[in-house]
Amino acid sequence: MRIAVISDIHSNLPALTRTFEVLDQLGTDRIFCLGDIVGYGPSPNECIALVRERCAAVVKGNHDSGAIGEVPLEHFNTYGKNAIRWTRKHLTRKNAEYLRDLPLLVVQDDITLAHASPLHPEDWRYIFAWPDAHRCFDAFGTRICFIGHTHIPVIVGEDGTVNMFRNDRRYLINVGSVGQARDGNPRASFGLLDTTRNTYEVLRIEYDIEATAAAIFAAGLPDYLAHRLFLGI
Repeated sequence: MRIAVISDIHSNLPALTRTFEVLDQLGTDRIFCLGDIVGYGPSPNECIALVRERCAAVVKGNHDSGAIGEVPLEHFNTYGKNAIRWTRKHLTRKNAEYLRDLPLLVVQDDITLAHASPLHPEDWRYIFAWPDAHRCFDAFGTRICFIGHTHIPVIVGEDGTVNMFRNDRRYLINVGSVGQARDGNPRASFGLLDTTRNTYEVLRIEYDIEATAAAIFAAGLPDYLAHRLFLGI
């Protein structure tokens, strides 16, 4: 089975649409979403509609939670606050209810899904260093836990190995971001797990950043949210 894992779409419709096009070409059997469907970008309702249609399992992200008033605005940076205020105004009631009902954790077979961390997922902790990653392994019992939140793809083994994938290890895997890369590479990022071949890879694809930027400008969102997409920051 080929399982795609996407995260941190952030209302970037061109990036999400292109990602699904590529997944269709690859013949993916199942798609999981790790949250932050909304926030920062100009197309929250359209992105939610696609995720609802295409994804077999979805967890809630901190921007999803902020958009429905669960996470206070002061927990976000200036650009995040502005985007959440905008999103709250434009989000349909139906989609707000959908975000509210999303779980923080999902377990599917031998896979755990969380937005930020399987350890106290409601705290939205960032995992950048080994000590933080190491503590997470006690919080899930599956072979793999997929996360997002940092927008930076990385594979961490239970033994501390980085960016290696073997049959005899448990892993915490960050799939990166579909809609707002932050590792200096502006292309959309997502993960592809092949359970038959026991392989995992991070895929990076180009999308129409110009179209997303134009939509951000037209929506009246901060210009920086458009400019950063070209830089992958």
